[in-house]
Amino acid sequence: MSSQPAGQTPKSAAAVAPKATPGKTSPPKAAAKMHRRSRSGKCLEMLCCFTCRLRRKKCDEGKNQCKACKHLGLKCEYKRPMWWSNNEQRKQQKETIKNIIKRTKLSEKTAQIGTSNAGTPPGLSHSLPTSATYSEATARTRAPSIESQHSPNYDFNQPLSHDYYDYHPHIVSPPYDPNPQFQPFPPTPYEVDIKTERQMFVNDVPTRRDSTISTFNTYQPPPPHPLPSFPEDDWINENIYDTGDMFSAEEGLDFDFFDFSHGTPQASQQALIQVDDCDRPLLDHFIDNVLRLIFPILEVNQHGSAKSEVILPALESNRCYLHCCLSISAIHLKSTRGLQGEQIDSDIMRHRYATITELCEALKLDTNHLQILEATLGMIFFQCSVGRPGDALPDIPWHSHFEAATSLVRKLELPHAMVHDSNARVHPPFNMTLASWIDILGATMLGRSPQFADTYREKNQSGSTSGLCELMGCEDSMMYLISEIACLDALKCGNGINDMQLCQLIGSLGKSMDSTEVLPESLAWPYSSTGAIRPRQLSRNMTAMFRLTARIYLCSLVPHSSKADPTMQGLVERFTGSLQLIPHGPDGFDRSIVWPLLIAGSQSTPHSTFRQALAGRIASLGEHAEFGSFGRMVRLLQEVWCQSDEADRAGSGRNVHWRDVMQQKGWDYLLI
Repeated sequence: MSSQPAGQTPKSAAAVAPKATPGKTSPPKAAAKMHRRSRSGKCLEMLCCFTCRLRRKKCDEGKNQCKACKHLGLKCEYKRPMWWSNNEQRKQQKETIKNIIKRTKLSEKTAQIGTSNAGTPPGLSHSLPTSATYSEATARTRAPSIESQHSPNYDFNQPLSHDYYDYHPHIVSPPYDPNPQFQPFPPTPYEVDIKTERQMFVNDVPTRRDSTISTFNTYQPPPPHPLPSFPEDDWINENIYDTGDMFSAEEGLDFDFFDFSHGTPQASQQALIQVDDCDRPLLDHFIDNVLRLIFPILEVNQHGSAKSEVILPALESNRCYLHCCLSISAIHLKSTRGLQGEQIDSDIMRHRYATITELCEALKLDTNHLQILEATLGMIFFQCSVGRPGDALPDIPWHSHFEAATSLVRKLELPHAMVHDSNARVHPPFNMTLASWIDILGATMLGRSPQFADTYREKNQSGSTSGLCELMGCEDSMMYLISEIACLDALKCGNGINDMQLCQLIGSLGKSMDSTEVLPESLAWPYSSTGAIRPRQLSRNMTAMFRLTARIYLCSLVPHSSKADPTMQGLVERFTGSLQLIPHGPDGFDRSIVWPLLIAGSQSTPHSTFRQALAGRIASLGEHAEFGSFGRMVRLLQEVWCQSDEADRAGSGRNVHWRDVMQQKGWDYLLI
């Protein structure tokens, strides 16, 4: 019978005893070092992956990828990585791993809560974490407890406790008494910060991490009744921002207004965009610098939706759309950074050619109509945000592309869906809304009737929306009237109407615009006292500007009209006054009012205050005034003023139309 220490089994004794090899003995210290384990059981052996070694966690040494890394979504590395030999890089890698694990655990916890509490909506406190909730570990001055959600050892799979939120006043709303008669003072104004984080991967490599904070505030007390009941599914997005009960300010945001072609993305969606290594800088530049220029009004009305629900899903699933965006990115790089050479020109034409080639092939196959429409509209519209006035591409003009888009819109029966789904709860298709914007204002560029003028007329009669206000700022009813004026302009250009009939129709449309007028008191500066943008106020201001522009456009159709007429000059002066309510500068909305500036500017005189106001806005924009539709509009107006002022000095009294100047110069611009 062998003796062994008390409390030690034969198996454990064998594990402790060092193994001997014939003719060679192993030192006890070396054996102990090879199999040393920490008190918490964390593996320190040399065979585990470097990610588990950095985390000081046990590794099952799985082939290709261990279970721990696979479960947490981490990169499993058995080959010695570059960051292992550098202490600073190792610390950064450890923080990156912590953030990935935290996001993974939070996603699992959110899914668990949504599954377990499907019948009962959670409390409002769960939906309003502030930026302090996700602060980095280095910003803390005290070590968090193990029960805290900020602790690395916190169990994120356990069910949430309301007690955590009950004792953290920076997360929940301010205390509210349902019996206001017992309150000596009204509730204090408050603010709510909402932090949104998004990680983008390119070829399974993390390339970009976005973090934005939105602040919503109020300076009026909540109304004296309980909080509204929450629907089962959309309680997070809709009822927080839509109800005036929580935030009694006028601004309510609808985060689910449009019917996006890719559907509503999940909260944890990550863009997995497959792109060649040589094109990765173009993709990064597009996302970092070009994307924010494309839909500024949509970004105000639905923060982040242009990126998360339109651009990134299309880049991931639509190769034709991806080539279009890479070509636009190369154009923006060339114009803003002054790049010259064969490489940048090759990138522009290579992706442009790939876009057109894939579009033609897809049109021949007559399949994937929605993706083809998406890419075609992108080719037309994105060009309005980039490039200098002289950067002309030797390919198909925008209106030829739009003819193909019009055919696709009809194949998809989008106009029929917009007319017959006039219910306010039915969301308009985003691609149809974008096509309508291009159609209405693009028709004025060509002197033609809009392709879907009948659809807009029916929508105007039914009083239903097409989503134009949320996309480009002007109310739908005003855009429908601009469509009617464009039809009248096309009739006049084609000599399809006599002067008497023309004047009658002009008077009728003028009365229709009178019915849309608003009180001057409703127009105000769109920023609040705290610097937050008010989307509805901005929309009212822009609609008033488009209304004045439509009146100028309509008066220009009067037979023998002149820009020197007192009525015309009065409208131009009123338009100049309305410009003061539109924010200017690089972060303003000058690029969203290119068409109104063109129409009003073409009717201005040399001593008009409009020209001084436009010069001031150009100066505030700086170099940004030279790019996109705004730069092309400025160049066109300068040429129109040069010819018209010369005609005035000669005493000819000739009206110089901006469309005639575009034809003379061979400019095929879409100025929207």
